[in-house]
Amino acid sequence: MTDALTPERIRAFVLSAHGNLAKVQEMLAETPALLTAAHQWGENDFEDGLGAASHVGNKPIAEFLLQQGAPLTVCAAAMLGRIHEMTSFIEADPKQANARGAHGIPILFHAAMSGSRAVVDYLYAHGCTEGYSFALHAAINAKDAAMVRWLLDHGASDLTVKNWEGKSLLQKAQEYNLPEVVELLRARGAVE
Repeated sequence: MTDALTPERIRAFVLSAHGNLAKVQEMLAETPALLTAAHQWGENDFEDGLGAASHVGNKPIAEFLLQQGAPLTVCAAAMLGRIHEMTSFIEADPKQANARGAHGIPILFHAAMSGSRAVVDYLYAHGCTEGYSFALHAAINAKDAAMVRWLLDHGASDLTVKNWEGKSLLQKAQEYNLPEVVELLRARGAVE
């Protein structure tokens, strides 16, 4: 077991938490303090393992970290479709309907990966006003045409929004071979 909680080790753990469950398990077994350690990417940009798994929609890693005792966040609850826990956060603090996770990513982005209409309906009904257009990328990443339609019907209007790779909504929908989503976006005015 390694107790060394260095910035480099925290960074490696957070990067692994985006998509490498085996590495997360190995590193956490060696250094349990990594569970809640956060890497600082910028002045006000902190990310822990659960935040990393949450904003990329990696449910197995998020669930594993929660089972190990990571504290649940409103964004993780939204991504996991845990509506009861998410609503508890928002009932306790209505501002959480516009919470932001790692890298300042809006809660609606996380919710769009949940596949749960109840989650996004709740956020919409309880004051979520941010991130609709950007959340289209999350719905496309989740290959969820119904969520793309919901977002378009509820306020997603900037169809030029790019993802972290600098790719457009249409580019990602085409990459994932989602003809229904491509058609939906084009019908709303998206261009290459």
